[in-house]
Amino acid sequence: MVLLIISCNAVKKVQEDQHLLTENKIFVNDEEISKRQIFDQLYQEPNAKLPLLGIPLKLHIYNAANPNPDTTFYKWLHKKPKREKRLINWLSKKQVEKIGQSYVGFHEFLEDAGEAPVILNKEKTERSASRLKAWYWNHGWFNVETDYNIEKLENKRAKVEYRIKPHQAYILDSISERIASPQTDSVYQQHKEESLVVSGEQFETDKFNAERDRIVSLFRNNGFYHFEQEYISFDADTIDTNHKVNIDLVIADRNIQKEDTAYTVPYRAHYISDVNIFTDYTYSNKERSITDSASFKGYTLYSFDKLKYKPEAIADAVFIKKGEVYRDLDRSLTYRRMNQLGIFKYPDIQYMSDPRDSTGTQLITNIFLTPKEKFGVDFNFDVSRSNIQDFGIGFGGSLLIRNVFGGAETLEIGGRGSIGSSNDAADSEDRFFNISEIGADVNLSFPKIAFPINTDGIIPKSMFPFTTVSAGVSTQQNIGLDKHNVTGKFNYRWYPNDELTHRLDLIDLQYVRNLNSSNYFNVYRNSFSRLNNIAQNNFDQVENSYFNEDSNPNDDNLPNLSIPDGAQSFIRDFNNNTYNFSSEENQITRNIIERRNRLTQDNLILASNFSYIKNTKENIYDQDFTQFRFKVEAAGSTLSLVAPLLNLDKNDNDNYNLFGVEFSQYGKFETDFIKHWDLGQQNIFAIRALGGIAVPYGNSNSIPFARSFFAGGANDNRGWQAYDLGPGSSGGINEFNEANMKITLNAEYRFNLFGQLNSAVFVDAGNIWNVLDNVEDERSRFTSIKDFREIAVSSGLGLRYDLSFFVIRFDVGFKTYNPAYNRQEWFQHYNFAHAVYNVGINYPF
Repeated sequence: MVLLIISCNAVKKVQEDQHLLTENKIFVNDEEISKRQIFDQLYQEPNAKLPLLGIPLKLHIYNAANPNPDTTFYKWLHKKPKREKRLINWLSKKQVEKIGQSYVGFHEFLEDAGEAPVILNKEKTERSASRLKAWYWNHGWFNVETDYNIEKLENKRAKVEYRIKPHQAYILDSISERIASPQTDSVYQQHKEESLVVSGEQFETDKFNAERDRIVSLFRNNGFYHFEQEYISFDADTIDTNHKVNIDLVIADRNIQKEDTAYTVPYRAHYISDVNIFTDYTYSNKERSITDSASFKGYTLYSFDKLKYKPEAIADAVFIKKGEVYRDLDRSLTYRRMNQLGIFKYPDIQYMSDPRDSTGTQLITNIFLTPKEKFGVDFNFDVSRSNIQDFGIGFGGSLLIRNVFGGAETLEIGGRGSIGSSNDAADSEDRFFNISEIGADVNLSFPKIAFPINTDGIIPKSMFPFTTVSAGVSTQQNIGLDKHNVTGKFNYRWYPNDELTHRLDLIDLQYVRNLNSSNYFNVYRNSFSRLNNIAQNNFDQVENSYFNEDSNPNDDNLPNLSIPDGAQSFIRDFNNNTYNFSSEENQITRNIIERRNRLTQDNLILASNFSYIKNTKENIYDQDFTQFRFKVEAAGSTLSLVAPLLNLDKNDNDNYNLFGVEFSQYGKFETDFIKHWDLGQQNIFAIRALGGIAVPYGNSNSIPFARSFFAGGANDNRGWQAYDLGPGSSGGINEFNEANMKITLNAEYRFNLFGQLNSAVFVDAGNIWNVLDNVEDERSRFTSIKDFREIAVSSGLGLRYDLSFFVIRFDVGFKTYNPAYNRQEWFQHYNFAHAVYNVGINYPF
C-alpha cells in the first residue's frame, strides 16, 4: 500500500503554469527554526503528510477523485451501443441511475476526504512575510526585517524560504497612569502590583491585551457596572529611548449620550439594593400576578403559583447579595450554580437602576428561573457479546424526580437487568437464555454539605458543594459463582476552582456474597487444569473416588477429578498433609488453594476515600491540557477499632467476622497523570503515567477482587487482553489475573488521515504484582527493584473515527517485550498471529 501511494503523482492536478508548494523554511538571523508558533503565521503550508512516512496521503486521495465523474460514467455507459440496454434489462433503469449516482458520490467523497494541492501563491507568500513581521513587531522587535525567496523546480514543485532579521528588542521602561475617575484610580492603585505590564520585560502586545482584560475584570468586580474596555488605552513612547518603551496607561471617564447631547461623568461604584427571584417564570406567566412570596436573608422569592421551593435552598444558589457591591463574578457564579442544580433551565439575570435611589448607584437584581419538568424518564436497551456470554440482551430504566423534598434535591430511582446465553453457565438446563442479572439503584443528591457541623468556613458555597447518598442491589444467576451485591455510598464533592474537583466518600460500603462457590473450578478452568494434572501425576496417592470414574493406574488415559466433590476432597487431603508431592507441586497446589479461597469468600468492605482531580482542559475542543488525579482509601479501620468492643467472633484465620463475614482491612493509593501536547495540524502527542498499591493489614491478608488491579485491555497495555497480563513474570496463568500493585506508562502520537478518520501509533508499558500480601508465587511478587524488569511493553497502531460527540476506536497491539519468557523476551511474538485487537469508545487517555 505504501509503495502504491508513493508511486502516485502528487502534481496530477497541478496546471502547467502552477507549482505545488512542498516545503516552507524559516530562518532567523540565518539560523533555521522549527517553532510551530512561528509557522502558524504563514498563510500557506504544504499538504499535510503522514508522520514518519512523509507521504501526503490526503493529497493523493484528492487526486484519485475524478473531477467529472458524471461525464465519465455516461461516457462509459454509452461507449458500447447495447451496454445501457443490457444493464437496464438485467437490473432496471432506476438501478442503473443509482449506480451512476453512487459512482459520482464516491468521487465526491474522495474530494471531501482529501486535500486539494496547495498551489504556490505569490500574494499569500508576501502576506505571510508581512504577518511574520507583524508577529515579531508585536513581540518587541520594532525594527524587524523580513524577506522571502521562492525556488521553483522543474517538476512543477516549489519551495519557499522566509528570512527574518529581528534586530534589537524593545524593553518596557517607565509605566505611568492617567485615570480620570477618583474611585477607579483608587481601586487600580490597590491592585497595581497585579499588573501584567511590568517594567524591565520585553514588549509584547498580548500582555497589553491581557492587561486590558484584567483591568475590566477588576473594575467590573468592584462595583463599576458601566465600565467597558473601550475606555482603556495605552500610549507608548519610543522616540530617542535607546530601545526602551515608556508606557502611559489612560482610563477615561464614562461617556454618556442622550439624544443630541454627549457628556462624561466619573465612574462610581454600584451596590445591590434588592435581589428578587422569580421561581416559576415562563413566557406565558409574564402577564400574571404574583400569588405567593417569601423572604430569606435579604432575598425575596416570588411565585405565580404556590411556592414549591424552600427559600434557603434557592437563596443558597445565588451569589448576588443585597447591600454588597456589584460584581460580574457573582452573576457568573449564580449562572453556574443554578445550572448545576439541574432543576431549572438556563436562568435570566437582569439589573435595573433602583428608581428609589437619587444617587444613581443602586441596582435591583431580578433573577428569572424557569423550572424543568418535575419528572424525567429514561430507558435503555443494548445487545452485546463478551467472554462471559455468547449473546446478551440488556435493558434498564430510571425515574428522575426533581426538587423531591422542596430543597432542590434530585432523586433518581433506576432498575436494570440482562439475560444472556452462555455455554459456560453453571446450570444451563438446555435453555437458550441461561444466565441473568437484575439490579436496582437509588440516588439522592442535594446541593450542600450535609454534616452536623457547619462547614461553610472550610467549603464555602462558592465551591459548589453537593452531597450524594446512593444504594444499589444486584443478583446474578448462572454467571460464574453467582453473586448478591449490595452497595451504599455517602459522599461529598466540591470544586475549589475551575480546574479542581475534590470528592470525599465518607462511607463506601460493598457486600459481596457468592451463591455458588462450588462452581469455582467450572469457571476457572486454568486453575482446575493445573490441579487436575497434579492429581493425575500422583494418581497412586489419590483416592479413586475423587475421579470421574474408576481406572487402573496403568491406564494411559487417566480420568479427571470430579467437580466439585473430587476437587474439594483432594484439596482437603492436601491441607491435611496426606500426599507426598514434589516441592514444586506443593507450591502450585498452595497457590491454587489460596486463590480459590480468596475468590470464593464473601466480602464486606467498609471504606472511606478521598479523590483530588485537577484538569486544565477548558472545553471538549482543547487539545493541550494536563490532568492529574490521586486517590487514597482506607477500609476496615473503624470496624477493627470497634470489633473488640462489640466482642465480635473470630474465624479460623484469627480475624474478626461481622455478620458471618470477614471484613476487609487495607490501605490503598492510586495516582494518574495525563498530558496532551497540541503540535498543530491535528497532530497530538499524549502520555499517561498511572500507579497504584493496596496493602492489606490487620483483619486481612489479601485485597478483595473488586478492589484489586488488573492489566491489559483497550485502555491499558493494548498488547494483552484485559486481565491477561501478569502478575509479574507468571505469564497470566489464570483466567482473571489481578494483584495489589500496578504501574502503567503510555505514549501515543495521534494524527489525521483524512476527513473524520484519525490514526495513532502507541507504546504501552506496565504490569501488576503482588506485594505485602499472602501470595507465595515468587514470579508474581514484587520483592526488589530488579522486578521492574518485568514491566511488559507493547506497541501498535490504531484508527479512530470522530463522530464529534464520541470517537469509535480500533487499536492493534503487539507484544514487544513479554516478561513471561525467560529468554528472548523482545519481539518474540511480534506478529499479527499474536496481535490483540481492541475496540473502544473515545480515546484511552
